[in-house]
Amino acid sequence: MRRFGFALLLVCATAPGVLAQDTAETRLKRLESLVESQRWELDQLRKIADDNQFWLRLSDVAEIDKVILTGTPDPKGVGRYGIEDSRHPIRIYCYTFIPKTLDRSKKHPAIMLIHGGVHGDFGTYHVHLVREMLAKGYVVVAPEYRGSTGYGRAMYELIDYGGLENDDVVTCRNWAVEQMPFLDPKRIGLVGWSHGGMISLMVGFDHPDKFACIYAGVPVSDLLTRLGYHEPSYTAEFAAPYHIGKAPVTAVDEYRKRSPIWNVDKLKLPLMVTSSTNDRDVNVVEVEQLIVHLKAAGKPFEHHIEKDAPGGHAWDRIDTTFARDARKAMYDFLAKHLK
Repeated sequence: MRRFGFALLLVCATAPGVLAQDTAETRLKRLESLVESQRWELDQLRKIADDNQFWLRLSDVAEIDKVILTGTPDPKGVGRYGIEDSRHPIRIYCYTFIPKTLDRSKKHPAIMLIHGGVHGDFGTYHVHLVREMLAKGYVVVAPEYRGSTGYGRAMYELIDYGGLENDDVVTCRNWAVEQMPFLDPKRIGLVGWSHGGMISLMVGFDHPDKFACIYAGVPVSDLLTRLGYHEPSYTAEFAAPYHIGKAPVTAVDEYRKRSPIWNVDKLKLPLMVTSSTNDRDVNVVEVEQLIVHLKAAGKPFEHHIEKDAPGGHAWDRIDTTFARDARKAMYDFLAKHLK
């Protein structure tokens, strides 16, 4: 399919009439532009196809919806037609999963399930987790914060990693409480892995009045340490003009501000942190630093580091017997604090 699409673009870009008028350099730029455009269109098509799987795989146990909300305006945006971006809130998306057997005459707990990835999305690799949570009586709310993939280039480049994404999660939480009167606003937990674990930590640190607990699995904990052991291309993502815009070496304070270990003094919620020693994405050294900082700050919390768990970075998220058994500790923690 990719080769066919590329060949079609090549034919369009090198039609006889075009050849006569344009230089090779102009034609190459046009072709690159068309290929780039196709990249974003294919990503949106992938997202639409994946979304359909939620209804196919969970509609037997859940009422599923995907809503569009408005979030904080893009501070880096350029005004258009005389309308500044400060007057133009961005659009964000949010999935909701409500157990079909839920008694709506009573109040129920909810889980804000935060997806990971510097640029990622809430995909159907979460299906078995959502199904487990629904079976335990939780309503699941899953934000698609700015920077998420599957919504085109504009959404992708809204990323403000460790910053306004956190506000988007709170926006989705507030919307859910307002629109679902059967939710108990005092029993909403934050759950996330990897970058989702980092966002869960930062949101919980800054908004303890809006959540009841935090579960952070293999959480990104210190961007300075992380960008020190990752490859240069990863650092380049954060230094991109539409992102943080500066490399860590020239913006240490900015990267600290966005890292959980430098914000642990704010913790007021029950917290559980987990990791594995063979994680090749979020090296265990980050989580160990988080644990050290939490202890130094005198904060009560639960933690567990598994020894070379099967699955590495995804050790307690995948659908193996080992992972399902490992998740029992998470569900016990959530049950204790969400009652």
